[in-house]
Amino acid sequence: MEKVKEKWLVHSKKLDFKKYAEIFNIDQVTARVIRNRGLKTQEEFDIYLNAGMDKMYNPMLMKDMDKAINIITESINKDEKIRIIGDYDIDGVCSGYILTDGIRNLGGNVDFDVPDRVLDGYGINERLIRKAKADGVDLIVTCDNGISAINQAELSSELGIKLVITDHHEIPYNLQDNTKIYNLPKALAVVDNKREDCNYPYKELCGAGVAYKVIEALRVKMIKDKKSPIVDMDKYLAFAAIATVGDVVKLQDENRIFVKNGLKIIKKVDNIGLQALVDACGLRDKEISSYHIGFVMGPCINAAGRLKSAKLAYDLFDSKDLDEAKKRAEELKVLNDNRKDMTFDGTDVAIKTIDSLQVFPKVIVHYLADFHESIAGIVAGKLKEKYYRPSFVFTDSNGILKGSGRSIEGYSMYDELVKVNDLYMKEKGEPLIEKFGGHPMAAGLSIKKEKLNDLKEMLNKHCPEDEEIFVRKTWIDVPMPFEYITEKLVNELSLIEPYGTDNESPVFADKIAYIHSIRVVGSNKNVVQLNLENTNGKRMKATYFSDGTEFLKDIEENFGEEFKNDVLNGRVRKVNMNVLYYPEINEFRGNKSIQIIIRKYLWVHNNMVN
Repeated sequence: MEKVKEKWLVHSKKLDFKKYAEIFNIDQVTARVIRNRGLKTQEEFDIYLNAGMDKMYNPMLMKDMDKAINIITESINKDEKIRIIGDYDIDGVCSGYILTDGIRNLGGNVDFDVPDRVLDGYGINERLIRKAKADGVDLIVTCDNGISAINQAELSSELGIKLVITDHHEIPYNLQDNTKIYNLPKALAVVDNKREDCNYPYKELCGAGVAYKVIEALRVKMIKDKKSPIVDMDKYLAFAAIATVGDVVKLQDENRIFVKNGLKIIKKVDNIGLQALVDACGLRDKEISSYHIGFVMGPCINAAGRLKSAKLAYDLFDSKDLDEAKKRAEELKVLNDNRKDMTFDGTDVAIKTIDSLQVFPKVIVHYLADFHESIAGIVAGKLKEKYYRPSFVFTDSNGILKGSGRSIEGYSMYDELVKVNDLYMKEKGEPLIEKFGGHPMAAGLSIKKEKLNDLKEMLNKHCPEDEEIFVRKTWIDVPMPFEYITEKLVNELSLIEPYGTDNESPVFADKIAYIHSIRVVGSNKNVVQLNLENTNGKRMKATYFSDGTEFLKDIEENFGEEFKNDVLNGRVRKVNMNVLYYPEINEFRGNKSIQIIIRKYLWVHNNMVN
């Protein structure tokens, strides 16, 4: 297997850090970290550090929001039957709950439906529309889907069902002479802040963020109409925060406000289903962070749509009976445990196949036979991380292949699919891909099995030529010697939270001169404890969460068995080692001490690039 190329780079963004540190009463290191997240004006710093709900934008700035709330309000007033159609992932479930519960509390006659992953595939489809007609539905409102529903919008109109689309995905387009011609569904209103003609200041909301804005706008309208809606916006804020983290959108600007404020109230909101899930995941006594959403609670919500039906997760949040809610929450946890096992097996099979390839591709397109289609996206994400290549994973689904893709920075997955599909159409006179959608970092698609090799060939043949795209870049916020770390600074760095895409936890670096000792602990030998000394003579305890056996093997391969045995037995050895780290406060039996968590390490001495 070809080794992943990697660069360590130090941020060099300019600012009067001393001035900003004084204005906001923060350390210059903290000011540098914030600047490295793309902020540079005092107003941007203020919003970042004081991310209150008062900093949110007016939902009426979204294109078609006025049309959408007028249509929904009219249906509420006429007691028409409204159906929300979401998607089967965490964003689709949370946005569906926000719209359904919100409209119900505003007086609407509303229910919820969702596509079946295997039966329907992604998004609103003809079966769901015809089912809505049979059920007497007057108005369909989509969430987290619908922006690609050109034919479905026409069918809805033919059947006399009003359609309002709320979505956050990329607007579909065709290429004509290298010009993008956008295609919007002919719905009564299309609320998607990615529209070219939408002047909403922030373009990266998830579906639940858009849904929150719709309910907020509806509430304001009803107040203006001299009605007194009882709407718990805090509850919807919590669900918007969960979806924002779970959908892995950029954690900047308004998304950061959603998450920073929403995480604080998750354990307080009046929703017995959500509280049952908190308890089932063992988080009642913990301060819930973005990590807990992304890796503990979120996967349980997603597991419903992956292995059974997303309705299970929706019904949990819509529960009115505590015992029933507890039962549903436990069921989701069991489903997620099963999903973990399936993902492990599928990833292992994929890695063994890819490692055996004689020619390593720039774009990975892998067919995972005999595996459930629900794990394709997760496996694609793991392949992307391991090989740092755009990765597509396909599984069988009713005679056709369904795939999920996960991308790397600089490779727009959606744009590349549009490009190769357009080229194939010109060459062969038929589409390469049956159906696809997504955004730069992820995509979903379906394709005939006999065309899979064509897709693989086209994606690699027409892949961007810039080799830098395939170099994994790790950005260092500050090359900071251990002696600069204080308890005050470590506590202050919490201002950067919550962490997520484009607002990652800070990365610092230092040069190590001596290893005093190494211990490998943990039931699975997956914790490495080190006692290090930097080139200035400052000692520091460090923890590296990794396969301890592999770490010791790496030491032996680089320095020999004697060196390895020495450090394991507490004998000091000189070493040229650079570490990327994050500092934390360790508290044991009432005593506090500073330690570092090692992110990455290199044995060479000249790996940093300024």
